[in-house]
Amino acid sequence: MYRFETPKDVSRFIRSLIELLILLALLFVVLKALLVFAVYEPYNKEDNSIVSGNDNGFIALSYIGVDREGTETLISTQKLDEQLGALHDLGYVTISQQDIINYYNEGKNLPDKALFLMFEDGRNDTAIYAQSIMEKYNDKATMFTYAEKFRSKDTHFLMPNDLKGLEENGFWEIGSNGYRLSYINVFDRYDRFIGELKSTEYAGMMQYFGRDYTHYLMDYIRDEKDLPVETYSMMKERILGEYSLMKTEYTQGLGKIPAAYTLLHSNTGAFGENDKVSAVNEEGIRNTFAMNFNREGFSLNDRESSIYDLTRMQPQSNWYTNHLLMRIKYDLQEDKRDEIVFVEGDSSQNKYWAVKKGAVEFKEEKLVLTSEPKDCGLIKLSDGLSHKNLSFSSILCGNKLGYQSILLRADDDGNNGIEVVLYNNRMYLKQNGKLLKETDLYEFDEIPKISIEEDKRDTLAGEYAALAKNAVSDKQSTEYKKLKKQVENTQVKSVEEGAEEYRPELQLHDLAQRKIEIVLNDDRISVGLDGKALWTDIELDKSEEGSIFLKSAWTDYEYSQRNIADDVYDAVFEKMIITDTDNDKKIYSNILEGTVKARQTVSDIWNGIINWFIKNI
Repeated sequence: MYRFETPKDVSRFIRSLIELLILLALLFVVLKALLVFAVYEPYNKEDNSIVSGNDNGFIALSYIGVDREGTETLISTQKLDEQLGALHDLGYVTISQQDIINYYNEGKNLPDKALFLMFEDGRNDTAIYAQSIMEKYNDKATMFTYAEKFRSKDTHFLMPNDLKGLEENGFWEIGSNGYRLSYINVFDRYDRFIGELKSTEYAGMMQYFGRDYTHYLMDYIRDEKDLPVETYSMMKERILGEYSLMKTEYTQGLGKIPAAYTLLHSNTGAFGENDKVSAVNEEGIRNTFAMNFNREGFSLNDRESSIYDLTRMQPQSNWYTNHLLMRIKYDLQEDKRDEIVFVEGDSSQNKYWAVKKGAVEFKEEKLVLTSEPKDCGLIKLSDGLSHKNLSFSSILCGNKLGYQSILLRADDDGNNGIEVVLYNNRMYLKQNGKLLKETDLYEFDEIPKISIEEDKRDTLAGEYAALAKNAVSDKQSTEYKKLKKQVENTQVKSVEEGAEEYRPELQLHDLAQRKIEIVLNDDRISVGLDGKALWTDIELDKSEEGSIFLKSAWTDYEYSQRNIADDVYDAVFEKMIITDTDNDKKIYSNILEGTVKARQTVSDIWNGIINWFIKNI
């Protein structure tokens, strides 16, 4: 038996015991993510409360992938849980591929609230992280894959045996994203012709591109003058060859061809960028698959849809739950929209704000205000008092592309007042609609300036670096490295030498993360930003006391190549404090305190440990 001879022995024993308990707890978390503990139960087709016989169609959601913490493109497990949980609470049940086939081909009924759940790209991490969430809500989903990955043996992607295992556990079906993820007719943001790129090459170069590229199946292969370099027969052989490769790989790997397909990129005129390519794709699709999701951006499908021209919505990793619900709500038939009930979050916070438009969620130390489509979200502080002199501070965490504002001394409808606005990475100060101040935050941040000529050079060097990294031979890699070095040594003009400045285009996923501090005193206002003075002691027109509003708004800038149109915006106000300085009284705060703060801190530390363990062990 081990003997404790000194106090240090006791301390070491206690520390070792704690470490063991932590490791056991972490092991439990990992095993819970990896192992299936539940049995999928299909919905009861005879239950009239689920399948009443009314035809409401079905909604289709397609997640790019899942990561424990979330990335720019992969949704976090927490957000996925919240979104699927909200749909579950609203009564949505997941349907299978066969349900859709029966709906279109045999006229059979679907559940009144039917959801077809999809995960793209066939990622290992998606299967691991989504599994326990699907078990929690008894959801069934289709895992879409690229058949080419079966040959690559890339451990990031699910192999045939993995996919068979997913099907056996009952929560998954298999679909196809096609044979390969590759690109043709690619130009960089300076209209330099790149041509064809494999997915790995594209991933290494995408930071240098705009929107001028095409998926492998969607067009003729073209030259730098946009002229086809292949004949019709060559194009047809290439495209139909892809469907032949799909059939071969799936048959050899899985013993069957999946029923469901997703044609990439979506949102073309039909099944391609022109009529001839579209007709060839349609032939390949109909001869290979039982259904096809051909478009993205709209979640609802009904009987008037074609089973080969279905549509899906891709929730983005930065969407909050009400963003998804808002998009779904306005996709539904008008008489069904009231059935969408938005999540509110912390009920103790709800009493402080009255929703005038949009939806609001109180989430830890965040107030998330979601706009209506192509419109705004507006909430009013509902303390029943008017306020004149006050201070306001908060971190605004919505996307840079969008409209987040604080409206003070406003009328009851929020139409007039003093407004501080963060809009598309610019700050504005307005009073009763009149612009008083405007600041470009790119200039405010004093980001080192480079010229367009310098960026054009650096972009080309970066493209050569990516090509060198993905070269098929040492000789080819050496040639690209030589070209990269030559480009880097090219002398170009800087901004200081008179060249035009380069400004990077704002991206859909760029977060604001701006700390705003406002002090309003009689007819003067001062605004601080990120710990620095932005506007100091600005004179205002004389105004009396009024109401306090927060606002979010959609802008027409919100577009990306894969997510064709998003007309809803989430304004996020974190760690907000509003103080009436006349009475030195705190009006509102969403900063956690006391035991609630302590519990959140412990939870954050624990999640940090788990994340480190999963990534490093």
